[in-house]
Amino acid sequence: MAITVNIYYTGENGNARKFAEEMEKSGTVAAIRAEEGNKKYDYFYPKNDPETVLLIDSWESQEAIDKHHASPMMNKITELRNKYDLHMKVERYIEDTVGIPSQDKDFIKE
Repeated sequence: MAITVNIYYTGENGNARKFAEEMEKSGTVAAIRAEEGNKKYDYFYPKNDPETVLLIDSWESQEAIDKHHASPMMNKITELRNKYDLHMKVERYIEDTVGIPSQDKDFIKE
């Protein structure tokens, strides 16, 4: 059962975007995406909030998340969060294994 975590990183003076850019340029994002159990690791920029970056981070299981949290990469992530003085709001979602209900499919264009 997949687990998706939305992390909203918020800072000042464009620091959240600088953080995401450094995560990408340093190779940390690529390394996380290559970890066993990672399904998605992507940053998004809210149109109405230039001081926030949304990370959508999805894993195959809690065990995969636990291994990620125990990895040396977490030290790099923490170091960069501190460097840019970011604050976080976290949302956690568990995959709906039933799928999209038929009454909702009428509203989805594929």
